[in-house]
Amino acid sequence: MNARAETLERAVRGRSLWRDALVRLRANRAAIASLAVLGVIVAACVAGPWFSPHDHFTQDYGAIWVEPGLTDAHWFGTDSLGRDLFVRALEGGRMSLLIGLVATLVSLVIGVVYGATAGYLGGRVDGVMMRIVDILYAMPFLFFVILLMVFFGRNILLIFVAIGAINWLDMARIVRGQTLALKGQPFIEAARMAGAPAPAIIARHIVPNLLGVVAVYITLTIPQVILFESFLSFLGLGVAEPATSWGALIKDGADEMGRAPWLLVVPAVLLAATLFCFNFIGDGLRDALDPKDR
Repeated sequence: MNARAETLERAVRGRSLWRDALVRLRANRAAIASLAVLGVIVAACVAGPWFSPHDHFTQDYGAIWVEPGLTDAHWFGTDSLGRDLFVRALEGGRMSLLIGLVATLVSLVIGVVYGATAGYLGGRVDGVMMRIVDILYAMPFLFFVILLMVFFGRNILLIFVAIGAINWLDMARIVRGQTLALKGQPFIEAARMAGAPAPAIIARHIVPNLLGVVAVYITLTIPQVILFESFLSFLGLGVAEPATSWGALIKDGADEMGRAPWLLVVPAVLLAATLFCFNFIGDGLRDALDPKDR
């Protein structure tokens, strides 16, 4: 009797929004397959170089232009300096993923705080804050990055700052729009009538209700940042030797495409697979968290 009552209680109780989103996400085969593939790529980039006898910067002039082969010591071949492409591709992936995550985190923190504050306060404060965003949007970003590189040199911290300092603009606009829709809800009015200060309302009531939109946007921002870093590296403005990234490897591979096509194919395939995975995961999260499709 108790077991039957518990079953009926669970049937009546239903599911929360997040639990329902998890169930819907699991039913999305493309998103789940992308999660699995992305997990393999990330694990390989993080741990793969430790299990290889080679490193990403040692030059071996006795093993120049070695073609890929599973029976050879260099699975993905070598470049013009005899460096192992397998380790370099994984090291490049580690760098590209790190840049994507850190720059996205920077843009997330700045964009959420800025957008939520502008949307909640409204009025003249909102107008001034969003005009600042419009002015920053009008700046030529590539010119801004080139100036930073000229004055401060090429280093990985500068790339984090440069990319993260611009990407927060989109996040701020999205969060501001969602905040404008939320601040008129009854639970916000109740918190305001109870005497809660604006920072507490933003932190405890506004931001938690934006997590769904922010989670989807994060999965779309990370590949955007990775692709932009690859573009900068392809132009010679990205990471400097001996460090490498997928963009820098693609640039080197494009220069040697006629002599050694594997130098271009390997990093390009890894980059494309990662970008596709993030986009499929983002689409899956968007569909799972959309209340209109429940």
